[in-house]
Amino acid sequence: MDSKINLRAKAKDIRKTLDIPNISSLAVGKIRQTKEYQAALNILIFYPLKYEINLLELLEDNKNFYLPKVAGKDMFVCPFKKGDVLVKSNFNINEPCSIPVDSSLIDLAVLPALMADKDGVRLGYGGGFYDRFLSQNPNIKTILPIPKELYIDKLPHEEFDIKSDIIITL
Repeated sequence: MDSKINLRAKAKDIRKTLDIPNISSLAVGKIRQTKEYQAALNILIFYPLKYEINLLELLEDNKNFYLPKVAGKDMFVCPFKKGDVLVKSNFNINEPCSIPVDSSLIDLAVLPALMADKDGVRLGYGGGFYDRFLSQNPNIKTILPIPKELYIDKLPHEEFDIKSDIIITL
């Protein structure tokens, strides 16, 4: 089995070949169809990096949205709505300027990933922020949209990796 480092590089190369705008549109549609999304009021999404699924169309829905904000080894959730100012983090990720809220407000988290497997294991960027956050907030349901080209049978994983509740392949 490839190492996580090799799989991350492979996934980044594959993503560059994909029709991300079309995949993003499909992801938004499929997320909206899930009962978990329909029931959720407070939803954590991610601001897309280049070649990453863009879920910002969800902001049109009548729900409260939040973006992650990283400080040290911790990830916080901050309110976010269309038009809010964002700043680049140390990881070159757009983060909100709003004040973090209690993470227990979050009903649903839509997770970013480079790859995912059939057991719900996600391959992230290697910081462990989402795994730590989700281990501290076990009641949050998770959805992971992933292009079919990045959905594989088995990923290497550690005992601290948190599996996704729902994987949506596109």
